[in-house]
Amino acid sequence: MSDPVIGVDVGASTISAGLVTPDGTVVDTVQARSDVPGTAAATILTLVERLLARAAARSQRVRGIGVGLPGLVDVEKGVMRPTDGHWMSELAGMPLARLIGERTGLAVFADNDVNALALAEWTWGLGRGVSSLVIVAVGTGIGGGIVINGGLLRGSLNTAGEIGHMAVSLDGPRCVCGAVGCLTSYLSGRLIPERARERLAAHPGSAVLARAGGDPARIDAQGVFAAAAAGDALAREVVDQACEALAMVLGGVANLLNPDVVVLTGGVAASLAGLREDLLGRMRRRTLPAVLDTTTLHIRPADKRHTVRGGAALVLYELTRRRSA
Repeated sequence: MSDPVIGVDVGASTISAGLVTPDGTVVDTVQARSDVPGTAAATILTLVERLLARAAARSQRVRGIGVGLPGLVDVEKGVMRPTDGHWMSELAGMPLARLIGERTGLAVFADNDVNALALAEWTWGLGRGVSSLVIVAVGTGIGGGIVINGGLLRGSLNTAGEIGHMAVSLDGPRCVCGAVGCLTSYLSGRLIPERARERLAAHPGSAVLARAGGDPARIDAQGVFAAAAAGDALAREVVDQACEALAMVLGGVANLLNPDVVVLTGGVAASLAGLREDLLGRMRRRTLPAVLDTTTLHIRPADKRHTVRGGAALVLYELTRRRSA
């Protein structure tokens, strides 16, 4: 077996790490909670050291470590930038790549988690063999990653791909980022419940509230999608608006980039899987004629064992990029 790399994925509730071979095979994974304040960095180091010990027991030499972080990342410094109100603010400004490198003696790279996922899909997954790919991860928030002509598009400040903050409305609602009308406000796992709660007064008998045990605070995105599929009027309004907003953004991305492949993933993707044809129909109303004839839309629900391949692909990509620089 070829010597592996370690990929780390930092999520809203779970930090996952895995040993991944150069062909994308995940040979071992470890996980821990990420929702215990003040423990994220220590947890990442613990998981990495656990995998290094397992690799050593197999007489394998780990080639490097890649970390997918849930925010804007200074890639050259390996640091997540501070963002107001971010749920993983304890990692912001921390030289995480340097700290892990000092502890392990290995090359360590960090990037936005969805950028890392885009590299994994392009290297081993649904975008293997194509020149351009866009991935949209719909979970607690919404992120994006873009591969164009065989390279990851990062932008001058490494902020390219923030698809969740593309505007789909002229006048609101105000997003958690401070801007107005962002896709995140209509589709994210955190804000779909808010859109549903806003409608409760007009739909007092809604199944959305019943599914939440009568407690508005317990409404979640999965319950809203399930109620919509069962015909609940409130839920159908929310889901219709969410799908229209998503189609608006994906149609714009298709017109702008004309990618070979678009992948929807993340925690909300399972709820979107049955709506693929509906989304494509909505996208066709918002794209140039024939654009979607050359673009394939995939919906891949999130799998923590799968997402560690993002950090692994980041290692291979960066080792190659920096050697050729």
